[in-house]
Formats: sequence, C-alpha cells, structure tokens
Amino acid sequence: MHYSEIMVRYGELSTKGKNRKDFIKQLGKNVRAVLHPFPNLEVKAQRDRLHVSLNDEDDEAVINALKGVFGIENFYPSIQVDKNMDAIKQTALQMVREQYREGATFKINTRRQDKHFDYNTNQINNILGDYVLTNVDGISVDVKHPDIAIRVEVRMNGAFLSSEKIQGAGGLPVGTGGRATMMLSGGIDSPVATYQAMKRGVRIDMIHFYSPPYTSEQALNKAKQLTSVLAKYSGNIQFIQVPFTEVQETIKEKVPEGYLMTIQRRMMLRIAAAITKSRHCTGVFTGEALGQVASQTLESMMAINDVTTMPVLRPLVSMDKTEIIKIAKNIGTYDLSILPFEDCCTIFTPPAPKTHPNLEKSRKFEGYIDVDGLIQRAMDGIKITDIKPGDEFMNQNEDVFAELL
Repeated sequence: MHYSEIMVRYGELSTKGKNRKDFIKQLGKNVRAVLHPFPNLEVKAQRDRLHVSLNDEDDEAVINALKGVFGIENFYPSIQVDKNMDAIKQTALQMVREQYREGATFKINTRRQDKHFDYNTNQINNILGDYVLTNVDGISVDVKHPDIAIRVEVRMNGAFLSSEKIQGAGGLPVGTGGRATMMLSGGIDSPVATYQAMKRGVRIDMIHFYSPPYTSEQALNKAKQLTSVLAKYSGNIQFIQVPFTEVQETIKEKVPEGYLMTIQRRMMLRIAAAITKSRHCTGVFTGEALGQVASQTLESMMAINDVTTMPVLRPLVSMDKTEIIKIAKNIGTYDLSILPFEDCCTIFTPPAPKTHPNLEKSRKFEGYIDVDGLIQRAMDGIKITDIKPGDEFMNQNEDVFAELL
C-alpha cells in the first residue's frame, strides 16, 4: 500500500506551556533536515501534530528516517482519498484485508475537521464498520482492544485513512536543550552517550582527538562514520578533529608513567573546554561510566575535572557495559565501534595506570609540560567537517578489511 502522508504525534514536548511553539518549530526544522534526501516531500509543523506530505517519495524510506527523530511519540502513515464515501469505504476495506488474520477484531475511529461533510463521525463509523463486517468473513468489532484500528480524518483537503501506528524515538527535539560538545572516541560508550544527550534535546558538536602516525586514517574515518550514524537523530553534526600527537608525545616524555593517562585526560578536557567556549556551547559530554576503566574512578574524575569549571556531563555514569552495548546495538553504532582501529585513548597506555590519582600530584606533574603552548598548537590545527545522515567515510567492503588483514 502506497502512503500519501505521514501524521506525526508529538511526545514529551506536548506538555510544554508557553515554549510549546518553539519546541514544535525546532522539531519541524529537525524533521526537514533528516528528510533532506527526499526533495519532493513537504513538512508542516502545526500546533497539535506534524504532517509530512510524501508527494510520491519512497514512503518506506521516509518512515525509517522518522523513527529516529527525537520529539516524536508516534506517527501514522496515511492514504489520502477524495471526500467520497465510496472511496473511503474501499480504502478502509483494503487496509483491513491487508492486516486481517483469522479471528481478528477491528475498530473504526473517525475525526471530522470538515463539519460540512455529508456524514458526522458516528455515521461514518457505522457505515464503514458495516461495510467491513459485510466484506470480511470472520471479523468482529472490538472498540476497546482491537487487533486492527482504522483511523479516518475528514479534513478540508480530503479524507485521510491510517491503520498502522509506528513508535517514534520520544524525548525532546534536538536543539531545544541547548548546545554542548561530546568527546567522541571510537569506542562503544561515547556514541551511546551522544544518543542519550540528544534525546534530551541537546545539540551536539563532536570533538575527536587523533594522533597520527600512532592512529590511522581509518580510525579517524571510523569516528566520522559513527557521527554520520548519529546525525540521523538531529539532521547534521559538526565534527571537530583535534591533532593530539604532540601533546601525547610530550606527556610520555616528561610525566611519570603512572600519571600519563591522568595528565593526558586533563589536557583533553582543557582543549575540549576551550573549544566548547569558543563555539558558545555550555557543557562537555563524555562517555564515561563509573568504575569501567582506570580513568573512570571517582578519584580520576575529580583529578581530571579539576582543569575546568564548565559542566562535564556523563549520561552513562551509572550504567553497566551490558546496558550500554544493548543501546549501541539498537541505535546502529555497535558494529562500527568494535572495529579494531586504535584511537588516541589506547596508545601510550601505561601497564599500571593510577586508578586513584592524587590531585596535587596531578597538578604538579602537569606543570612539567607547556600546557598553554600545547593547547594553542592543538587548537590551531583543528579541522571541522559538517556531517549529515548517510555520509560515507569508510568503504567497508574494501579499505576496512584490507587494513585488518
């Protein structure tokens, strides 16, 4: 069945008061951005719901894209027909027949925007119900818990019928919760943290540290590809790649081995905070989960956070690895994350890193390096890429597996 429109119902944003208009406007903007590959469709964000007119675009592809847009509670693919009872009856019957299984029940639910239409809602329900009962053997009516629910809306521009309710991503529209940065590695956790942040309406700019020649071009492209996957939830993401080789080499040369990781993470956060401030963002997100690795103990977090007063937000802090992996698989980042390309967090890792670093010693050892100069040179080498859903950075059929071999 080829649909002509998708009717979107709002989620949590429908509870907003005076700001409701701003939330709906942002959702409309996000939907248009996510659906940019479909130039012929039209998006109308109204107070009570959002309508996507397909205009002969691929309805299945559009439906799949909408599933990932935060701020959508659910949506109904619909078929538009003339405001003619015969046309409405035939379409309703076709919908029921396509879903009917032996012993199934159904219900007709009508809304009438056009009050001049020849029949009121009760009459439409009765006419369509009788028609289905007459033409589908074995079906029965259940108004409370039907197996098949046919929704009919009689509007000014036609009659719209739907029978499938598709669950949306929920949450708040990306952009309504402010703007922040994410310290994106190539692992499992930080993409999931990005997803969690965006679900609360935060627009994310990605910060990725790379250290050639210790990290490969494929590792960088892997991070970009993860960003492309996550961009389907917001429309586009700014990817900020930060050269980190000099910083890591200097730390390795001048800092005691047990504190290499702590000072490295302090420098990462210093640079991330500087980038965040320069882009007028108001917080830094990370993929840290308490106790997962040596740098994610409370003592390590305190020693690392010491370098900035900017909010450092950790959506995964109380989650275990199994929970994180489950989300990663659901959002489509897991298979990319486990590709074995080293990121800069895994190089120069000491055999016995401090799991409970002393704050005063961390400050002392950081004084062994030229903090300001290293930060400035890293900032000077930044490159920014605007990444959209579907952008390709890895040829997984050739380049990736060639390197693995």
